[in-house]
Amino acid sequence: MQKITGIKSVDFKVIAYGHGVVNWNGPTTLAGDDGKTVDNHTLPKLRGYTNLTGKVKEETGYKYKKQASDIDFKETPMYISQNCIRHHLFRDQAFDLHYAKDKNLQAVIASITGLIRGYVVPSSQCKRTSPLLLEDFVDQLGNGNFEQMGRSGSKEKGKDDKGDDIASNSFFSKTTFGETEYLAYGSISIEQLEFISLDKKFDRASMIIKEGEGEKIAEAVQNFIKSLSPERNPKAIFHPNYVRGGTIFEEGEVGILLDNEAIDILIQETIRMISELSIRQAKGYMYVDSILVDYNDSHKMMRIKRSEIDVSEMPKTNYAVYFYAK
Repeated sequence: MQKITGIKSVDFKVIAYGHGVVNWNGPTTLAGDDGKTVDNHTLPKLRGYTNLTGKVKEETGYKYKKQASDIDFKETPMYISQNCIRHHLFRDQAFDLHYAKDKNLQAVIASITGLIRGYVVPSSQCKRTSPLLLEDFVDQLGNGNFEQMGRSGSKEKGKDDKGDDIASNSFFSKTTFGETEYLAYGSISIEQLEFISLDKKFDRASMIIKEGEGEKIAEAVQNFIKSLSPERNPKAIFHPNYVRGGTIFEEGEVGILLDNEAIDILIQETIRMISELSIRQAKGYMYVDSILVDYNDSHKMMRIKRSEIDVSEMPKTNYAVYFYAK
C-alpha cells in the first residue's frame, strides 16, 4: 500500500484585538444581593462558566445560583464562538443557502461557500463537509466588569395582566468588557478540500448529476477558482471513478479532484479572508491583527499549538493527494 505524503493540512494561529462584547450569551438566571433569583443580568459567552454554585437544598432539590460578580475571567474567559466567526467570515453569502435547491447547486459548488464553508440541502441531503476547522476566539485579557443599567419610561404607569399598576422604569445589568485580545487556532483539511463527491454511494454527494453534467460542473469550479487568481492555471478534473488511497476493494465515486494549483489558490483565499476579518456588532468590535500559517506535512494535527519551532510558514512540498482515478 502506497503511503500518502505531502501537506495534509494547513493550520494557523490567529491573534485578534477589539473592545467590548461581540458575541452575547443572553440573559442568565443568577442570584441577587438578597439571595433571590434574578433573570435580568446579561452575560457574554464564557468558556467553562456555569451559573450554579454546586450547592443543592436537600429539602427541595433547589440548585443555588451564583451572583453576577462571582466570575473569574481568567478561569472562565470570554470567547467569540466559531459559529459567529464563520457567519461573519462568509457574510457575503450568509443567506444564499436559504435559496439553494437541487436544480441550482452548481452555482453553490462553484463558490467560496461550496468549496470552503460547506452546506447541507435538507430536501435532498446533498451536502459538502467544510474543510475549514475553526476554534473559538478566546479572550486573553479578562477585562470584564459588572455594569448596572436602567431604562426610563413614561411617568404613566401601565397595567399588568391582573390589572395592577406596574412601573415603566426598569433596572438591569450586564457583564461588559473593555479592551480585548483574542487567541484562536484553525485548520484546513486537504483531503476534504481537494475532492468534491458527485455520488450518493457513500452518502456525501455535493449534488446529484445527470449523464454529461460532470465535465460542466468541473469547468464551472475551475473557472471560479481561476477568478480568484487569474494569473495561475488551476485544474478541476472530473472522473466517474475516484478511489480513496488505501482502500481494500477500490470502490470509487463520481467526482471532481482539484490539482495542487487549485488547492493552493483556495488555501490562500481562505487565509486572506481570515486575515482581513473584522466584526462590529452588539456595541463591540474585533479585528484580526496577525495570522501564523503552518503547512503541516506531519501526522501531528495542529502542531502549531504545542510548538512554533516546527512550523513551516511556506509549503516545502506539494499538497497530499488522497484520491486517484481508476
